[in-house]
Amino acid sequence: MTVSVETRNLSITFGHGPTALKVLPDISFLVEPGECFGLVGESGSGKSTVLRCISMLTDFWKGEILINGKSVRDMPLIERCRTLQMVFQDPYGSLHPRQSVRTVLSEPLRIHKLTNHEERMQKVLSDVGLPGSFLDRFPHQLSGGQRQRVAIARALILEPSLLLLDEPTSALDVSVQAEILNLLQRLREEHGFTYIMVTHDLAVVDHMCDRFAVMLRGEITEILPREAIPGCEAVHPYSRELIGASLEYEGHV
Repeated sequence: MTVSVETRNLSITFGHGPTALKVLPDISFLVEPGECFGLVGESGSGKSTVLRCISMLTDFWKGEILINGKSVRDMPLIERCRTLQMVFQDPYGSLHPRQSVRTVLSEPLRIHKLTNHEERMQKVLSDVGLPGSFLDRFPHQLSGGQRQRVAIARALILEPSLLLLDEPTSALDVSVQAEILNLLQRLREEHGFTYIMVTHDLAVVDHMCDRFAVMLRGEITEILPREAIPGCEAVHPYSRELIGASLEYEGHV
């Protein structure tokens, strides 16, 4: 089942009193079912914080976050974990160095009391392009791209509808990045996932996303279709500068 995601007046403040810092003043956007929606902007603009709020890894935000019209705050933990999963930026840090791939994939199955563990693990490894023999490998025995495939498999093992992708290729070699992006695109086509993807790279947006929001200092300057990138059709000055810089860079590489 594909899902929609809506944030309404999402805001979050870190700290208290005169030192309090409001990092997301007022964020609102709607992601359609089955859409890949990008969040782009400079470091510190609040992109990853939005994902942490949606996933409830950070829970002291204000406003509303709705998945298929239901508040994430009203979703029991088990239901929320079965509905959405997150793929983190660093495959070297997101996998426990002393846990085998089998342990990484079997733990959520055990927690959620699902059956047919071996069959599910073999299938999800196949889905991400890894052989079943990798179940007994440890992270140090895998390349960066293979680790990120395992991280994606871990996100898929509970069969969620929504994947939150926090710069899933930025820690990888350039030669591996395209493989992971193509994998994510194929999985979305096959399973109908809804994606929210944080990235610095507008080339990634152009390859993956249907629409994207440009963020600056915690606020959305504007939401644009992917087709706005080649002609730099943004209206807001910062959005135009960001797209223009990306186009200039791409023209010189």
